[in-house]
Order: sequence, then structure tokens, then C-alpha cells
Amino acid sequence: MKYKFNRKTKFGFQNIMVISTIFSVLLCFSCKEESNALKNTESDLMTKINAVQEQVMAQGNMTAAEEQALLSLCSIVSHDDGLATYTTDNSMLLKDVDLVPVYNGCEALSKEETRACFDNKIATFIKREFNLSVSKDLNLSDPKQVDAFFIINEDGNLTGMKVRDSEVTIQAEILRVLRKMPVMQPANHNGKRVSVLCSIVVTYGNTINVDVVYIPERPE
Repeated sequence: MKYKFNRKTKFGFQNIMVISTIFSVLLCFSCKEESNALKNTESDLMTKINAVQEQVMAQGNMTAAEEQALLSLCSIVSHDDGLATYTTDNSMLLKDVDLVPVYNGCEALSKEETRACFDNKIATFIKREFNLSVSKDLNLSDPKQVDAFFIINEDGNLTGMKVRDSEVTIQAEILRVLRKMPVMQPANHNGKRVSVLCSIVVTYGNTINVDVVYIPERPE
């Protein structure tokens, strides 16, 4: 069977490499799911991946938005740092600890000042590092909000990152920024280093805003 491609629908080498990379990563991800005895979920996921692959091949090319969405998904699943793989059971809620993690520049302050400094530094870092074009490209008529969670462990490193339901490009961008967060002095409770579960609310649109919030319970 011969296939005819005009200039508009002809794949370039770059698109072929992008798609190959994406589906390789997704396939590895599905294999990881099977190793965790989630075979039913993996089967459903593979069905959807195959459907997307067939659609891309039938379509012959991708729009810039479609390519970005697939690349964002690739970025999300290629990192093993979600709450699904890092339990929060041994982490205290940030609101409950005696002393919150100490961000660089927040040293030698009172407990209340350290907490306020932590909130400000986290929000400032995310707003500075966030690529605003990702949000502007959505052309939202009104700003939207999304909840994000992360753990600062006993060594002061961020792990256990999770972003609630949002556009895949926004989810990938928030995770990218959180992965860049610097190491801090860990939280302290009863004189011991402890792991803490933190949460933020990101408001995005033509601008970006970040609020550090103190959740009353653990995310599902």
C-alpha cells in the first residue's frame, strides 16, 4: 500500500524523534505500573496510548499545542517523584510542626518569622521560575487555580510531588519548577528532624500567583 503525503502533512525528522521518545517513555511507565501489580490499570492505559498513537499516525502531523501536551506528559511520567510512589504516612503536616523547614535566607529568625519567611520564599521562587508563556498560551478568559503538594524530607529535599487535576502543560510546568527547589534545613519537631507535607495553591492565567496553604488533611 502506498501512502501519499503532501508538504503540509509530511513528518519531519524532529517530529518522528519526539513521538518515538514520548511513546518509549509511556511504554516504560506502563511496564512500571505492571510491576506494581496494577495490571488492569496498565491495560486501560495501554489501550489509550495505542489509540493516541494511531490518531497521530493517521493525522500525519501535530499542532504545536498537541506536541507540547505530549512532551509535557512525557516530562511528568518520566520522573518517579509522585505521591503515588512516595508515601506521606511518615510525614507530618506542615501546620503541625514546631519549626518549619528553613529556606536559605530565613535563618536566625523566630518561629513565626521563619514560617512567614518560608511561605514568602516558596511563593517567590515558584513565581520567578514559572514559565508564564505556558499559562498565557491557554488563552483563559478567567484565571484558574490548582492545588499542588510536596514533601520536604528529613534531609531537606523535595520529593513526593503531586499536582491536582489541571491542564497537562500546567501540571508539567509546576512539577518542573518544584524539582528545582533548593535544599533546605529540614523541619524540626520535638527536637528531631521530620519530614513534612506541604501544599500550595497556584493561580494561573495571564499572571501567576502562589499561596502556601496549611491543609487540614492529607490529599487523596
